Amino acid sequence: MSLIVQKFGGTSVGTIERIEQVADKVARFRGDGHSVVVVVSAMSGETNRLIALAHEIQDRPVPRELDVLVSTGEQVTTALLSMALNKRGVKAKSYNGSQVRILTDDAHTKARIRDIDDERLHADLDEGYVVVVAGFQGVDEQGNITTLGRGGSDTTAVALAAALKADECQIYTDVDGVYTTDPRVVDGARRLDRITFEEMLEMASMGSKVLQIRAVEFAGKYNVPLRVLHSFKEGPGTLIALEDSSQMETPTIAGIAFNRDEAKLTVVGVPDMPGIAHRILGPIGDANIEVDVIVQNVADDKTTDFTFTVARGDLNRAQDVLKQVAEDINARDVRSDSKIAKVSVVGVGMRSHAGVASQAFAALAEVGINIQMITTSEIKISVIIEEKFLELAVRALHSSFGLDKEPQDETPA
Repeated sequence: MSLIVQKFGGTSVGTIERIEQVADKVARFRGDGHSVVVVVSAMSGETNRLIALAHEIQDRPVPRELDVLVSTGEQVTTALLSMALNKRGVKAKSYNGSQVRILTDDAHTKARIRDIDDERLHADLDEGYVVVVAGFQGVDEQGNITTLGRGGSDTTAVALAAALKADECQIYTDVDGVYTTDPRVVDGARRLDRITFEEMLEMASMGSKVLQIRAVEFAGKYNVPLRVLHSFKEGPGTLIALEDSSQMETPTIAGIAFNRDEAKLTVVGVPDMPGIAHRILGPIGDANIEVDVIVQNVADDKTTDFTFTVARGDLNRAQDVLKQVAEDINARDVRSDSKIAKVSVVGVGMRSHAGVASQAFAALAEVGINIQMITTSEIKISVIIEEKFLELAVRALHSSFGLDKEPQDETPA
């Protein structure tokens, strides 16, 4: 039988009733003969409650002590789930990150996993225990409790699956898989049976919230098959794995992702000379502001308009930085637009199919949507458009690429 790592998020363990339901599900897997490691988050709302308590004491809590505090949320869930499993006659043991020894660096509140000591876990699994591990946390070389930041429980699950060489890492959430796009925007959005690590990474980075980017990166690096499943509904979910060259069904496009959290900045009348991009973006980077799409156009008068996008929440800080930059480089003006959005067409099939870009641009033109900026990668085409046209653009692209239809067998006759 298989070794499976299962991860349940805060909503899935948000109440005692739901913890009991999770215990039923885990018990069924154990009853089928599988070895099971379970990773759990804190009960929904608990981490926010603990952080709020910290801020009642300090405006800026000491990171080390904040990690000690918020790590308790997951420990509560591990103990409760282990009790629920034992009540069902399933042997279970709970562990926090330091007991398993999930070794991390010492970057409190955003630590990175360095190593996992799997000896104790293997011993328990060999004795027939279900091992329940607190997600989101670890311990540094000095024995200090650390936390992994946003999406940390997903990362814990994938890291454990890699260390244990698990057959599959199952991520249970409030959706039943990865869809071709957000079903709330497109009625015909279809659940994907399978998607590659590369496609999922692009979908996650472009705005899909099903999985955290760090977890997908980790899974791809160590080739850990991931499966996204609904916590309380039965179904096959979506498998995220390496590209399978033997598959007969090879759709060109996997999905349409989008992100509303975008703002655009343009430095107008920039002197066209070597090093100017660094003089603009260097101070932006120094301010710890991440830049996304970049476009530079050169005019006849030897000046350029330099345009780039940032997260909407960083717009005001970026503007403040650029005002000084514009003065230093003798640019004419700094302009901004916070009412934009990014829409992305994603699919590994782009590598072997020509005309994807032209088809996407034609679909947008047909519904009267103007493209402001374009960026591409080997398996992705992203456009920046006015935010008010976002849902129309997603629907148009989804329909143009036939994502509401089941993929056809492309094997030659």
